[in-house]
Amino acid sequence: MKRLARVAPVFSRALMGRRRFYRHPRALVEPGALVGPGTRVWAFAHIMKGARVGRDCNVGDHCFVEAGAVVGDEVTLKNGVSVWDHVVLGDRVFVGPNAVFTNDRTPRSRVPWSPEGTLVEVGATIGANATLLGGLVVGSYAFVAAGAVVTRDVPPHALVAGVPARIRGTVCRCGRTAGARSRCCAGCGLALGPFRALQRSGVRKSTR
Repeated sequence: MKRLARVAPVFSRALMGRRRFYRHPRALVEPGALVGPGTRVWAFAHIMKGARVGRDCNVGDHCFVEAGAVVGDEVTLKNGVSVWDHVVLGDRVFVGPNAVFTNDRTPRSRVPWSPEGTLVEVGATIGANATLLGGLVVGSYAFVAAGAVVTRDVPPHALVAGVPARIRGTVCRCGRTAGARSRCCAGCGLALGPFRALQRSGVRKSTR
């Protein structure tokens, strides 16, 4: 997919190094899975052959990474997260417990289908129990609130919440939510105007 190609440079570094990753005795990392140095794979997690997980990641209990999935460097997967084929997570993405990715908009059992890719760009946060439909892009440093159902692309630095998810604000790279009239982040000083312009041209704001 063309949109997924945008993150290719994120994974240009070698995923396997001389420094080994940690695998809990009750975790399953199949031969042929690429797991980067310094990554920790905890109990009952399963990484399939053909999956790619970068360096210094944390893969929590009961996580599953399917063949064809790509996980960048310094990514956190909290317990119970499944990352499916054609799902790409950029560097430093945080995925909260039991968040759900999908790769099929019209699922049926035993029917021919083609997976739809999902791209979560660098530094974004996916809150606990959030659900993302397939074929979406979550922009860099965006913040998907817990329990949100994301049905369309999320612009960079946008805070989205609700069912379906709508833009509720702007989030800085440092994680602070900025006020509606703030020109820059009170914590780190990052200018936020360009990101608000992207939000106005992308996902419609909530009217609530």
